[in-house]
Amino acid sequence: MCTLEKRGRLFLLKLTGDGEHRLNPTLLDNIRSAITQIRSDPSSSQSVLITTSDGKFFSNGYDLALAASDPPLRAVMAAKLQSLVADLISLPMPTIAAVTGHASAAGFLLAMSHDYILMRRDRGFLYMSELDIELVLPAWFMSMIRMKVVSPAAKRDVALTAEKITADRGLEMGIVDSSHGSAGETVEAAVKLGEEIVRRGADGHVYGRMRETLLREVLHAIGSNESASNGVRNSGSKFWSSSWRTSTWSAFLLLPRCVGRSARF
Repeated sequence: MCTLEKRGRLFLLKLTGDGEHRLNPTLLDNIRSAITQIRSDPSSSQSVLITTSDGKFFSNGYDLALAASDPPLRAVMAAKLQSLVADLISLPMPTIAAVTGHASAAGFLLAMSHDYILMRRDRGFLYMSELDIELVLPAWFMSMIRMKVVSPAAKRDVALTAEKITADRGLEMGIVDSSHGSAGETVEAAVKLGEEIVRRGADGHVYGRMRETLLREVLHAIGSNESASNGVRNSGSKFWSSSWRTSTWSAFLLLPRCVGRSARF
């Protein structure tokens, strides 16, 4: 499950419960429904999204056990994750990931799909686990890594050595924006940052269009000709074509069903 709460001009999307927050098609659809609700709010272009979680995990990647039991679901999950990431890239507001637990594989990608990453230092790590589980990172994951991880050495450590990156190590690598002593302090810092951003008063539509341009490589990789058409498309991006592509293998993200404060998706 997850909850969507509005506090003034802040939207707080929280993955709830003590599980690993692994993604399956239903959960991805519900997260996208929450993003659609945020986008349709009249105050969205003057707001900030904060994504966080309960428990030990921020997100431990795709639901690989489900994919193993029903192999066609791999492509479905990949398509839905790509749509979710494109939705976040085109969202007309700044976004903050308050990482309060482990973020692995597609869960790490989810965190990187936000503009800011804040992380607790006493527990959890960022971990692109594909090397260790003998799966090849899809091209669009690599595009996100290239865009979000600055130094060649850091790119190598993320993608080619599968380093388990703590908050302080993430600060050194330029992946994490700030580290904090506990889950509560991490969320509190994210709220404070969100309020500071809101006070600047930037136009979220302008912000979103510039983010789309900045991350155009990621959007183009998602829609590349390496993959087969799947008919899923993003709800907001101007760069998103009506028919896009998904990669031959997909890493897997996690998110539970989203429940709005006053509405269930």
